[in-house]
Amino acid sequence: MYLLGIDIGTSSIKVAVVDVSTQKSVATAQYPEEETEIKSVKPGWAEQSPIDWWQNTQQAILKLNSSGLFNPKEIKAIGIAYQMHGLVVVDKEQNVLRDSIIWCDSRAVELGEKAFDAIGHEKSLQHLLNSPGNFTAAKLAWVKNNEPEVYSKINKIMLPGDFIAMKLTGKITTSIPALSEGIFWDFKKDELSADVMNYYRLDKNHIPEIKPLFSVHGSVSAEISNLLGLTEGIPVAYKSGDQPNNALSLNVLKPGEVAATAGTSGVIYGVSDELTYDQQSRVNTFAHVTYSKEQKHTGVLLCINGTGSMYRWAKHNFAPNSSYSELNSLASQAPIGSKGLKVLPFGNGAERMLNNKYTGAQLLGIDLNTHTQADIFRAVQEGIAFSFRYGLDILRENGMKPKVIRAGRANLFLSEVFAQTFVDVTGIPVELYENDGSVGAALGAGIGSGIFKNAEEAFTQHEVIKILEPKNSEAYEPFYQEWKNILNKSL
Repeated sequence: MYLLGIDIGTSSIKVAVVDVSTQKSVATAQYPEEETEIKSVKPGWAEQSPIDWWQNTQQAILKLNSSGLFNPKEIKAIGIAYQMHGLVVVDKEQNVLRDSIIWCDSRAVELGEKAFDAIGHEKSLQHLLNSPGNFTAAKLAWVKNNEPEVYSKINKIMLPGDFIAMKLTGKITTSIPALSEGIFWDFKKDELSADVMNYYRLDKNHIPEIKPLFSVHGSVSAEISNLLGLTEGIPVAYKSGDQPNNALSLNVLKPGEVAATAGTSGVIYGVSDELTYDQQSRVNTFAHVTYSKEQKHTGVLLCINGTGSMYRWAKHNFAPNSSYSELNSLASQAPIGSKGLKVLPFGNGAERMLNNKYTGAQLLGIDLNTHTQADIFRAVQEGIAFSFRYGLDILRENGMKPKVIRAGRANLFLSEVFAQTFVDVTGIPVELYENDGSVGAALGAGIGSGIFKNAEEAFTQHEVIKILEPKNSEAYEPFYQEWKNILNKSL
């Protein structure tokens, strides 16, 4: 018996099939191999085509099936993880009305700030746990204000994972965690936020049916089963934003547990049993996958837009013909501190932890007689690790004091330089695991469909593969303080 997990990433679609008996992946696939384009018509804008997501999802599943490592007809449930905060709008015939305004798009910052002032800062924080900020609700308001002909045709709004579930099943649903990440949810009243809906003058009929996150959100249609070789009627039983899902994949389910990821964006995500918030909304609190009205588990999320995106930019511009593993090896040849070279990796939209400011990415202190490619790629990885430390200090201000951080051995955590720098700069040990977002989504489907009795049962065979301890914290501290001073000046 198998479970299918789909991870709708910014760069590509990743899929995995997990054996229920071992809770391990038996096959994985990715499509496309090259990173998907982010459309930026204007500075600070970022869009992607939902139709492209769907086409790439189909290709990834067909590629997975062709591995011959499992029988697709033995897949019993599907789970979906997705890039958070993106806005998808469809009409009554479920036709997409415009490209998705995705997570790193900055166009709605001003709208969110005005909503924050109008609703009231303290009321927003107490009820929404965030400023309305630059999230999905504000993006929808931007469409309403700037594209009224599009807005007039909207039947339902969705997040990226909801759209893929719709294409698989024909059904459109949402959940409390999904609404909370869009800043549509009032945590105090446990209902759709009247303050947000009324201020933006949004239509509550555009909100899909609200269902438990772990539940049947629709069944695969006959057309799709024939197209993708799946069994008709199997459920899509789980949908989650990528960061809560990453936490699930790492078995980060209880208050006090913390996960990290360093993909296109970088995230530290801690679970709490309190309705906490940052006064400046630099870090954000959403409903965790285990949230219920009886058990109010939240996820406190620090997001850094420019992590993997910074590394990708450096690769494409300084070593386009090299692989990431080659660049990681090259970076290991440079000394700690990269001979004084500094990188601010903040070039992928407004950064929430910097109070929604956009500084642009910066490469500073270049000595034309000294610095080499090795120094550049180490400086990029160190700059990203320093940005994690900066954000972690904000989380510490808000009462989160992790003793260990769990991460998947993927993306930047595949680099020994980055992983060890992360540990040294933060001073916190890291446990590495094999699971990734698509595996987590598959296990989530097992929980939502009842194949596993609960989340605990889904992780009985969850094992750490490596533990990293701080080694060079004292050596890194002065370099971090220099980097922090440069950042503060740029702000």
